[in-house]
Amino acid sequence: MRCAVALCLTAMLMVGCGQAGSDTFQGYVEGVFVYQASPLGGRVVQVAVKEGQTVKAGDLLFRLDDDLESAAVTEAERRLEASEKHLADLQKGARPSEVQAIEARLGQAQAALKLSEAEYERRRKLAGTKAISLEQLDVARTSYERDRDLVAQIQAELTTAGLGGREDTIKAAEADMGAARARLDQARWNQDQKTQAAYQDALVFDVIYRSGEYVPPGRPVVSLLPPGNIEIRFFVPQADLSRIGFGDEVHVIVDGHADPISARVSYISPQAEYTPPVIYSRETRAKLVFLVKARPGPESVEYLHPGQPVDVALTGSKPPGPAQ
Repeated sequence: MRCAVALCLTAMLMVGCGQAGSDTFQGYVEGVFVYQASPLGGRVVQVAVKEGQTVKAGDLLFRLDDDLESAAVTEAERRLEASEKHLADLQKGARPSEVQAIEARLGQAQAALKLSEAEYERRRKLAGTKAISLEQLDVARTSYERDRDLVAQIQAELTTAGLGGREDTIKAAEADMGAARARLDQARWNQDQKTQAAYQDALVFDVIYRSGEYVPPGRPVVSLLPPGNIEIRFFVPQADLSRIGFGDEVHVIVDGHADPISARVSYISPQAEYTPPVIYSRETRAKLVFLVKARPGPESVEYLHPGQPVDVALTGSKPPGPAQ
């Protein structure tokens, strides 16, 4: 019995060593998907793509209802228009008819001032000859000073009418206009987010929501697979890990494809993966594997599909420099 167990352990170690020294490793094709979503929720009114379709950057993917956002844009436009007109009104000053009315009042006041000034000068001379009383002279002087102050007051009103609003009032109106413009930009951005287009060339991998369904905010409606997001994932035993470096070229063997596909190592996991518990011994070390990722060239992605099993063979040569 003990001899049989020893023979089995020896056979397992020999198999493990043989696998560790192999130049071919098992792996699979993985796709890093891009999930296209809108930051705002809504009902789907149009899905412009189908599964398996190839789209170009800028092609329409889907649209959500934007009735609420369209109304918000209209309201923001009206508020901006009102704030712009209010600022322009403050900068213009008084209206022409108002200025004309002030000028007419100024003319009347100047005529009254001229009359009261002449009356005051005449009574002042008469008071010198004792022809009138001092009380009559005081009345004439008071009328003259009143008309003079009235002319100065109306002249100040005319000057103010030509200046427009005060500086602080104009600055407040400018701030209101800036806030109205920012609200309009936000409303337009919200409306634009209801229509989503492809950011890059890609394959439509899946359509998650259909027309008529409600989509919560941020929930993807379409998943895309850009050609550059296809990678090869394979596992290398820890004994062979030193034979692979970042940027190394590997050959990917795909069923049904005659020629191997070239790819370059883009990632080597810093952490080992294995099935047994964490007991490092000569027996368990042979079962440690490390995840390695490789990126194929753009001319080969049409032969690779996510989930497809592949074999990866080492070439034994390194490129002149690490591929970024």
